Amino acid sequence: MKLYALLYPLLACILIGCSTDKPAETQTDTQDDPHIVGADRDLHGCIRSAGYSWCARTEQCERPWELAAKHGFENTAEAFATFCDETDD
Repeated sequence: MKLYALLYPLLACILIGCSTDKPAETQTDTQDDPHIVGADRDLHGCIRSAGYSWCARTEQCERPWELAAKHGFENTAEAFATFCDETDD
C-alpha cells in the first residue's frame, strides 16, 4: 500500500515534466530577433554567423576556407573575392 502512495505522485511528476507544450513567450521567429544565431542572413540568404558568404562563381553560399581547400587557392579574403568575382555585399 505504501508503494502505491509513493508511485502515483512520482508518476504524476514525470508526466507533467514530459509535457511538450511550450509557453507562448518562448516561441519566437528568428527574423524577429537579430540576436538569435542564424538570424543574420545577407541579401543572398547566406548566414554570416555560420561563416557563409555568397560566391557568384558557384552561385551559392560558401564557407571561404572550405572553398579554398576544395579549389586549391589561398585561404584569404582577397583570394576568396578573386575566385568568386565578389564585389561587395
